[in-house]
Amino acid sequence: MASTPHQIADNYQQVCERAARAAEAAGRNPADVTVVGVTKYVDLAQTESLYKAGCRDLGESRPQSLWDKAGAWSTPDVRWHLIGHLQRNKVRRTLPFVSLLHSLDSLRLAETINAEAELIDRVVDALVEVNVSGDVSKHGFAPESVETFLQQVATLPHLRVRGLMCMAALEGDTEVARANFASLRQLRDDLSPNLPATVALTELSMGMSGDFETAIEQGATIVRVGSSLFA
Repeated sequence: MASTPHQIADNYQQVCERAARAAEAAGRNPADVTVVGVTKYVDLAQTESLYKAGCRDLGESRPQSLWDKAGAWSTPDVRWHLIGHLQRNKVRRTLPFVSLLHSLDSLRLAETINAEAELIDRVVDALVEVNVSGDVSKHGFAPESVETFLQQVATLPHLRVRGLMCMAALEGDTEVARANFASLRQLRDDLSPNLPATVALTELSMGMSGDFETAIEQGATIVRVGSSLFA
């Protein structure tokens, strides 16, 4: 059964409150954490209900779903996040809609985005996806490959790296997730002193409905929450 607008509003408020408490417990400013409402399993009506509840950052995993929702619903203050894998043949249609790409996972994809962004006179913000868990089913760079990639992507004028993204291991409990998130934060800290001038690692996108508070404890600036909003 679909959640009602009232339920969605209550859920969103509770998630924001939990995120704020997690930030405060970690000695962080709650304003430094963005909750992205992941709408991949709900229809446009429920997505609009989440927007009316106050959520302005919305995430989709599939480019086609992003095209459908963003194309059918013209709301200028929504920031759409693509959090799933992006194939190069879908870049051109995706770029006009996306505010932040969370899943930059290859040099070829980066080069395609740069070329397509140049055609529309835009600089695209992106996060580098890192496979910190080593799961063979996941996309993303091995941690030891990220430094070289950042040097390569720094030469692309229409693509701007703003941070890193990861997913916790598919198999594992909260402690496994905590270790994964700590690994991404440590990678950011290790890379930061020697970044190219055009690269920033200010954003860490990590944590979903089941572990976003742990991710905030470990330094997440963006959490991707779906099922907790629409339960």
